Amino acid sequence: MTFGKAGEAALGQWMAENARVRWVEHPEPWTAEADLIARHGLPLNLDQNQRNAFHSRLKERRTQARQRARERPVTS
Repeated sequence: MTFGKAGEAALGQWMAENARVRWVEHPEPWTAEADLIARHGLPLNLDQNQRNAFHSRLKERRTQARQRARERPVTS
């Protein structure tokens, strides 16, 4: 699914201004995600995060957003 050319550009600009990326070397990187989620409760990461109070609401909102997107015509 896409936001179309203008929407993707706007999203890219927002991410450039607001999103942050961090990384660390880890001897077993496949274990790091679960540990980070458990330790910090990252609310937008639904995987392995069912204990977060926001989980069910976000999951439902994402389901609704996907359904609305499927009902709309594809634009460029």
